[in-house]
Amino acid sequence: MAETKNKATHPQSEPDFDLQASMHRAEDFYTKNKNIINIALLAVVVGVGGFFAYSRFVKQPQEQKAQEMIFQAQNYFAVDSFKLALNGDGNNFGFLQVVNKYGGTKAGNLAKYSAGVCYVRLGDYQKGIEMLKDFSASDLMLQPEAYGLIGDAYMELNQVNDGIEYYKKAGHYNNNELTSPVYLFRAGMALQKAGKDQDAIAIYKEIKEKYPMSAEGREIDKYLAKLGDVRH
Repeated sequence: MAETKNKATHPQSEPDFDLQASMHRAEDFYTKNKNIINIALLAVVVGVGGFFAYSRFVKQPQEQKAQEMIFQAQNYFAVDSFKLALNGDGNNFGFLQVVNKYGGTKAGNLAKYSAGVCYVRLGDYQKGIEMLKDFSASDLMLQPEAYGLIGDAYMELNQVNDGIEYYKKAGHYNNNELTSPVYLFRAGMALQKAGKDQDAIAIYKEIKEKYPMSAEGREIDKYLAKLGDVRH
């Protein structure tokens, strides 16, 4: 009877976990697949090590070289010598060479912005647009400037709707007293040119509400009045 009671207390349907057997199964799995496992582990180690090696031995030296290359171009840019800044002078590199060689670095990214400015100032608006669109930055002041300049270039090409789009991007990218009212105002003027007076009124009212102390905000009432909005 005792034996029957013991079987009822420990049913065979729930066997104890066999740690030793589990370890043997794991060892057997590794033995059969060790080549694949070792290759996978090696790939992870190489990947992690390669990332740090790339940062130290490739990326950092490239950044330094790009900064050295861009130096004279920046000097030309500062004195409005845009052709020399863009193409170099035969002895020193221009922004285009920096972009082509080190476009993936921070200095190379900045060279894209500067090259875009040069193209626009030289009247090559389409190339300026392409270069400025290739530039990207988290900088809260430089990025809206790039968007605004793209808007200017589109307006020069008489592509007004595209100009409006980028003026709005510039005005709304970073809400601040310095750049936002400037580009929102340009968006309003472009909207008027496109015959979209009600949209222009909405933009002007946004300037009046958000940036009343800006130069644009202090003058905005007369633009609203010209558009027949007398309830402002």
